Amino acid sequence: MIITRSPLRISLGGGGTDLPSYSREHGGFLIAAAIDKYIYINVHRRFVDGFLLKYSHLEEAATIEEIKHPIIREALRLAGVQERNLEITSMADIPAGTGLGSSGSFTTALLKALHALRKNLVHPAELAEQACHIELEKLREPIGKQDQYIAAYGGITCFKFMPDGQVEAWPLKISEETLYNLEDNLLLFFSGYARSASKILQEQDDKSKQADKAMVENLHFVKELGQQSQAALEGDNLPEFARLMGVHWQRKKERSESMSNPDINAWYDCAMANGALGGKIIGAGGGGFLMFYAQDKARLRHAMRERGLKEVRFRFDFEGTKILNQ
Repeated sequence: MIITRSPLRISLGGGGTDLPSYSREHGGFLIAAAIDKYIYINVHRRFVDGFLLKYSHLEEAATIEEIKHPIIREALRLAGVQERNLEITSMADIPAGTGLGSSGSFTTALLKALHALRKNLVHPAELAEQACHIELEKLREPIGKQDQYIAAYGGITCFKFMPDGQVEAWPLKISEETLYNLEDNLLLFFSGYARSASKILQEQDDKSKQADKAMVENLHFVKELGQQSQAALEGDNLPEFARLMGVHWQRKKERSESMSNPDINAWYDCAMANGALGGKIIGAGGGGFLMFYAQDKARLRHAMRERGLKEVRFRFDFEGTKILNQ
């Protein structure tokens, strides 16, 4: 039995500039952090022929071509799996559609397990690029490369997305004290809304491809915010980082009417009045998790709890996609 896990992620600056519709023309930059909430994949050889797949649905298929789950089908093809008697099970700490990059984590964890099945060693960069190939090229999802790369690498990582499609990755140069303060004072609250990232991002993708002036200028600004966030974090200036998160959120809302709603706006305003220095929606928007940098954690937690929002506490993950059992 092979068991792998892949971390979910939060974006710390520059999110949205990793979509190829923007980065292929202008280059993208962002900072992402892997967290200790995971997608798990279990691959097991069955005694009988056929594929048994357990995810949000239960699926049986005699051949790879008959598999309905698109990522599982394409991952089996890409990894060159010859076996026809596999049981594949996925489990998640946090449900899909909540803005923490679950699809990219699922794909990297699955590929890692299938490579382990075939006794292949795979570098994080290769693993991430294979996951991107499946989601962006094979399945043509209007998404970026952030989720696959941070899931594969782990840590708090800077990514530069080059016009030629290459990705440069390096760890954020953050002091130990600032790292601990960041980890302690970033709070995640679930909005109660799940949504499809692809649907939210389709509008951005279409406008970027059309060279829509407002969209491109918005993403230029967000990329600069990502670079300013890097400087703030590496300069031990967490209040400035928190302020930049708030600026990012205001610009992010301008990209699409579906980015926010009256409930999210009210929760955000409440948080800012009750101990938060800055915050934003994590992921594509429209729901999922609100993330705040807290000056007064107890006050913020009380205010959010009174409004029915559930907090998910987390630590950073520095291991990335890994094999737990082989």
